[in-house]
Amino acid sequence: MSIVEPVIRPPSEAESFLLQVTTGCSANQCSFCGAYTGKPFAIKSSKEIFSDIEEWCRHYPDTRRVFLMDGDALVIKNDKLMPILEKLNQVFPKLSRISSYANGYNITHRTDEELQQLCEFKLSLLYIGLESGNQEILSRCKKRSSVEEMIEAVQRADRVGIKSSVIVLLGLGGKQYSAEHIRDTIKALNRMQPRYVSFLSLMLIPGTPLYEAARRGDFEELDSHELLRQARDIIQGLELEKTIFRSNHASNYLSLEGRFPQDKGKLLTMLEGAIHGETTLRPEFLRGL
Repeated sequence: MSIVEPVIRPPSEAESFLLQVTTGCSANQCSFCGAYTGKPFAIKSSKEIFSDIEEWCRHYPDTRRVFLMDGDALVIKNDKLMPILEKLNQVFPKLSRISSYANGYNITHRTDEELQQLCEFKLSLLYIGLESGNQEILSRCKKRSSVEEMIEAVQRADRVGIKSSVIVLLGLGGKQYSAEHIRDTIKALNRMQPRYVSFLSLMLIPGTPLYEAARRGDFEELDSHELLRQARDIIQGLELEKTIFRSNHASNYLSLEGRFPQDKGKLLTMLEGAIHGETTLRPEFLRGL
């Protein structure tokens, strides 16, 4: 396998075939992200991609799930992406799902017919980093996709049968924009109605612009209890009809999992217990794992 390190994938893709179709991310400018530092964006050649598929198939012919790496696989247009999906469907008879990270604009720039084509060949789950529903926060962080683009992306993908897993980054607005982060993230998620929502907590990564801003005193991080209160306040405002929620990433102080709407009260009770010291939080060093 010709994988260019490092490998970055969602926790739920631990058992998937990690097929690298691009390296890096075409939008590699977010001030909080150090995932692809020093890893230039490129689309791999069809020859290399097909070789990797064939090699994996020889060892694991019963593969059921495939995750397309790196951070921007959907930047590949359908005329090149469809032969890859067709190959995966051909060589893995038990294939049930293909998934990928996706930027909002890579969905909105496609026609409904193109999205339907992807879904028909089992690309049925997209991980989208909303981060915040507040456009001012995203603009300050140089996030390339706008809030409206990401809302449209989730809605249009859902209409053709592609599910979305939307990621929220607690603490991204710092103390200055905490209220705006909460208010507008609630609004965005309620409009999206995604199948999955996950919370991560901001961790300042040395070498990133946001880390340097914090060192200068231009950005003030939230402490553990402020992050917990932010999670509680967002969940309190969510009116989701059929969403699986997870907050079990290593960056979070409290691991949570449930379904909306039925588990909303339980999640709030757990967060209140953590805020008031009735629940043991993860040691802070675990957040770096």
